[in-house]
Amino acid sequence: MNTIESIVLGVHIFAGFVALVTGAGAIVTEKGGRRHRRLGRTYVYGMAVVSTTALGLLAIEQSVGRIFLGLVAIFSFYFAYSGYRVLSRKRPADRAETEDWVAVALFGLAGIGLVTMGGWFYLEGEAFAIVMFVFGAIATVVAGQDVQRFRSETAEPREWFFEHLQRMGGAYIATVTAFGTVNFTFLPTIARWLAPTLVGGIAIWYTARQYRQQFGTERPASTD
Repeated sequence: MNTIESIVLGVHIFAGFVALVTGAGAIVTEKGGRRHRRLGRTYVYGMAVVSTTALGLLAIEQSVGRIFLGLVAIFSFYFAYSGYRVLSRKRPADRAETEDWVAVALFGLAGIGLVTMGGWFYLEGEAFAIVMFVFGAIATVVAGQDVQRFRSETAEPREWFFEHLQRMGGAYIATVTAFGTVNFTFLPTIARWLAPTLVGGIAIWYTARQYRQQFGTERPASTD
């Protein structure tokens, strides 16, 4: 590993640690408060550095593993980015801007890339293909939903709040996943990659449901 690569990797690890800590802080602090906003903003910046350095490591060495991590970097940062950007679109009249369209396009392409790699790994008999399929499917579905949302003229009550909650939660799942895959090596590989998504997804769903009940915007039981 050369000096430049070592520096980029060091920055990547440090930014990941910052994101892990500030993301947890944003979760436990009062929503909408000054501390929550500062921690959340720092978290997004940390994820931006994590994703940029991941792509930097890919530029230094174009291996299959780093291509995958580069696509995951785009996947992870889009959730943090879109969760932060939605705060500027609290009203139905607030439309998506060029940067939002560019971001969702890159996100969708990353999803297609992950699905494609999953297909390649599956043909090679690699069990890790399931991880790529899951992340790729999530990315392509969410990208499609965002395109529809950007084009829509209407929005549900407090839609921005729930999108912020779900996207920032999804981004933090990615942060925890990255931490777990490096440090929890005693667990099976697929469990390290997918367990945070399963557990975190349920937690986000439950939290969103609680807030909908609190706000009086719970959907009818037949649609749950």
